[in-house]
Amino acid sequence: MRICFVSRRYFPAISGMSIYARNLLEQLVAGGHAVTMISQYRDDAFGTRVYGGGPPPEVPGVRVIGLEQRGEQDGGDFERDIDEMVATILAEHEREPFDILHAQYGYPTGWAALLASRRIGVPTVVSIQGGDGHWVGSCCETHRLAMVRVLDHAGAVLIGGRSFANEVSERLGTAPGRFTIVPGAVDTRRFTPAPGAPGGPVRILYHGRVDRRKGVLDFLHALTRVEGEWRATVSGIGPDLDAAKALAAELDLGKRVAFTGYADYAAVPALYHGHHVFASPTYAEGFSNTILEAMASGLAVVSCRSVGVVDCIRDGKNGLLVEAGDIAAQAKALSALVNDTSLRERLASAALAECRATYSWEAVGRQIAGIYADLAGSAPDHDFSPDLPRSPCRFRAEPHLL
Repeated sequence: MRICFVSRRYFPAISGMSIYARNLLEQLVAGGHAVTMISQYRDDAFGTRVYGGGPPPEVPGVRVIGLEQRGEQDGGDFERDIDEMVATILAEHEREPFDILHAQYGYPTGWAALLASRRIGVPTVVSIQGGDGHWVGSCCETHRLAMVRVLDHAGAVLIGGRSFANEVSERLGTAPGRFTIVPGAVDTRRFTPAPGAPGGPVRILYHGRVDRRKGVLDFLHALTRVEGEWRATVSGIGPDLDAAKALAAELDLGKRVAFTGYADYAAVPALYHGHHVFASPTYAEGFSNTILEAMASGLAVVSCRSVGVVDCIRDGKNGLLVEAGDIAAQAKALSALVNDTSLRERLASAALAECRATYSWEAVGRQIAGIYADLAGSAPDHDFSPDLPRSPCRFRAEPHLL
């Protein structure tokens, strides 16, 4: 089949969406599909500092088309970028017809794919992956209507776990039966345990977007209460990197916490190998790529009883869970892992075994390819209006947070 994959973010942008896209594209090419990826990207100084910017790199076996988010960079004009995505899909379809449109993220990419589907009659798959399920649509009427229409009229709506599907259903009124659960996955060949545990103090890793919504500021506060010998790393870039550095200085953590900045994906396995414990104090996830990577790398995980996390981490079984925002509980859990080697090793071993058995990209790739096969040739549902009001929205001032 010929697949058009429409990506919200791809490398060099550091994002769970980039990792998901990379692994899915590899699986589709290996399965013999012809794939075109149309990916949005930031190329302004601010966007580059927050996520990593610049056009997407070549992907073996994939036709890659980068579209700079000029509208987003110019006052949050999502509509301008949507028009460009639709026009690009139509032009590529005219060049060689697609069988499936698969959009990553409900808005703006999912809405763009749905609008293109109206024009060319190709069925649409949409993956709901994070902020599109958590908050896009609670911001303004424009985005609420767009999300509702995508969720109700796409040929298939993929989502990482039942807790996340329940949240979206409650927030936007989507019928639960509209969702197909496709769990997150990890490349267990790339991410493996280190040959030996690193020496010295117990090393705690926060890796991912440096964003207060991911709990990074809570993590720094918790570290001031962690008992025992430890060192910590905050790896990544994001909208709250400066705030996190300032907080670490205010809390006098400078000698024990290192900020290492942007991490190239090729270097990430070695990053995990240098640590014993992974901290993900997040308030909500679609399905956390970094948690799965840490599990596959043999780290013990501390996270929160949050949407998207509870689908893969069970407290005391394959990790430790605390309530999001509970700094004292997070410090207690981290202290337990710092000071109890047997607990740390037991949780890490259970997590590794589950990761290898359940979250392989080979299985997930086959599931998604099967969804494509079921939809191919079917008539899309076009019983919706393509018109949206243009409402005031907080994301127009901060489009990088959408």
